[in-house]
Amino acid sequence: MEKKHIGQHISHKFNVEIEDIRNKVLLMGGLVEQQTIDAVEAVVTGNIELAENVVQSDKTVNALEQEIDEDCMLIIAKRQPAAFDLRLLIGVSKTITELERIGDQATRIAEMAFKLEETNRDLAEFRELKHLSELVRNILHDALDAFARLDVVNSVEILTRDKEIDQEYISVFRQLTLSMMEDSRNIKRALNVMSIIRSLERIGDHACNVCDYVIYAVKGADVRHMQEDQIKQVVLGK
Repeated sequence: MEKKHIGQHISHKFNVEIEDIRNKVLLMGGLVEQQTIDAVEAVVTGNIELAENVVQSDKTVNALEQEIDEDCMLIIAKRQPAAFDLRLLIGVSKTITELERIGDQATRIAEMAFKLEETNRDLAEFRELKHLSELVRNILHDALDAFARLDVVNSVEILTRDKEIDQEYISVFRQLTLSMMEDSRNIKRALNVMSIIRSLERIGDHACNVCDYVIYAVKGADVRHMQEDQIKQVVLGK
């Protein structure tokens, strides 16, 4: 992810502190992105060791969230920033909460690899995860990139893609429901896979929330509860 220079401040030390926080957020984002990729891979391939790694890495994500949040509060107390700088720190504090929740959802997916391993595995049955997981992985990657660049234009575009994830989630959910109706032996596995797709859908939601906070930091507009056309009007003037 390419970095965008945040801007010059009177205090060089303040610049350094802000940049340090931003680098930690990008590190945390990279970790949860990898967790998400590895968790799905663990389910599809039955790689229990990979699933274990995802679960264990969640401790690092949690520790980073706490460290970054403390850094933000300390800077606000010491520097008393205003305008963009204050919005950025508030946005960072909210963003890391979303990233921590993504890590939690990835961990839940990884834990499903253990449950699915207890049943007879049929790798073909996980083909319905492919498209949804790709959509989620892409939206998460792009949201993190938008944060790195403080890119409000791409943030707005990313928010519009959440509908595609929701539609795919509904489609897969219906497929799984049908499989349970056709054969009761499919119920246990289908319920487990339903849990996985629900976690993926939530990861997409959290990624979109990151874009909301990018827009807030740059534009000072709270778009969390706005419709798509309202967001475009407020942010892009369209």
